[in-house]
Amino acid sequence: GMVRHGDAPAVISPSMHDFLRARVTAPYTRNTGRHTGVSVGGSANVLLYREFERRRDGMIYAMDGGLWMHRHVWNGRPMAHLVSTDKAKLLQYGEVIGIPATRLQYKPLKDPRTGVRQAAWHWDLGGPFLPPPMR
Repeated sequence: GMVRHGDAPAVISPSMHDFLRARVTAPYTRNTGRHTGVSVGGSANVLLYREFERRRDGMIYAMDGGLWMHRHVWNGRPMAHLVSTDKAKLLQYGEVIGIPATRLQYKPLKDPRTGVRQAAWHWDLGGPFLPPPMR
């Protein structure tokens, strides 16, 4: 079934960690990076994101509507941006992990292939919202 707003806990519970642990993984490939994601509405639908060794590859993936997990450190704390030109996909991810839609940030990005700026959005992920790095 679909995730309803009434189902989302107001506070992140320990089950959140189980939920994030239940990510799916696909084989690592050099060109496309690593696949990870969260399940939506049971096992029917899975939101995948990818991580890339090279920032440029991640940018291109995000420009093509994929979910790019870009990890960084801010004030000594591990953080990540989950970036995409597909706003609906980002909002769906946010609904699943319980981030208010008002926290989605708009930031146009330049496509490295063309130099053309496109509309793009990102979540700032930290603390309990930050999925553990893949081994």
